[in-house]
Amino acid sequence: MKKVLLLIMSIFCVATVVVAVPAGRTLEFGKVPMGPVTFSGQVHKDAGIKCGECHNKAMFPKMKKGTVKITMADIYAGKLCGSCHNGQRSFAAKASCNRCHVK
Repeated sequence: MKKVLLLIMSIFCVATVVVAVPAGRTLEFGKVPMGPVTFSGQVHKDAGIKCGECHNKAMFPKMKKGTVKITMADIYAGKLCGSCHNGQRSFAAKASCNRCHVK
């Protein structure tokens, strides 16, 4: 019985993660001086990024907007979005403001 319960819980957890942040979802972070930032799950999926690369204890542990404070200082320091948007893996955030911030 314990094994069956564990299996059901595991399936539920995986299904919840998959449904929580679908690849086609877009999030907008609008209250920033440089202009709103639109995050596209589809763009990142198309680039070959797996959800777990960002959604982990070190970066974005919960798949819910607003659970992590994102600052440009952290991004420039190679944290959060800056761990990829560093000019090596993807475009450098510091040199490409208008690729994320649209006025």
